[in-house]
Amino acid sequence: MEVDREDGRTPTMLRPLACSRTVLNRAHGSASWSQVLAAVYGPKAGTKKNENPEKASIEVIWKPKIGQIGKKAYDVIHLISEYQVVNDDGALLPCAINAACAALVDAGIPLKHLAVQLFCAAVAICCCLAETGCIILDPTKLEEQKMKAFVYLVFPNSVLSVVQDSGPTNDEPMEHGIITSVTHGAMSVDDYFNCLKSGRAATAKLSNFLRSRLQNRLPSDLLGDT
Repeated sequence: MEVDREDGRTPTMLRPLACSRTVLNRAHGSASWSQVLAAVYGPKAGTKKNENPEKASIEVIWKPKIGQIGKKAYDVIHLISEYQVVNDDGALLPCAINAACAALVDAGIPLKHLAVQLFCAAVAICCCLAETGCIILDPTKLEEQKMKAFVYLVFPNSVLSVVQDSGPTNDEPMEHGIITSVTHGAMSVDDYFNCLKSGRAATAKLSNFLRSRLQNRLPSDLLGDT
């Protein structure tokens, strides 16, 4: 049974995709994705006292549209990643992840060689579960509040969606895996896997959109002859 959405979308329809790069002059890389603006500073040498040179780190700064700024450090690679929420209307985490990928490309960082913990070469989406069992994609904030549960899903981006000539891959396509998921509310295992199926089906559109926006920023050694 389907649900009526206030904006007239069908359950599996995404909101119009919007992505812009190089939106900040002082950042090494920056991008906006729908509701979130992401900026990347680095990579650079460590500056903290007694910092282990064999260990890399990332500092994440989250600036909500309204409220207190959050900051957290991860031992991944020495980067400063800053996020500014410009419009809080649901599915913020997927927006931030997609904006981060675009900002890293804008900074000239070869995503193929970075750790997956950075969600590089990834696409993210939100799936909601209604009381009726209907699954909707890319919910608004009001829809998130009304739903029984929702999950943020992060999938590996298709290599072919960003790199034209990528060489041999495993038998199972990369995009059939999942990097991480974050659930809110209670859902059955079957409902979770139904969300996973719906979210994965929508990633083709996200991957193609990323390709159209980011391809001209990839290093030439990854693009090959064009």
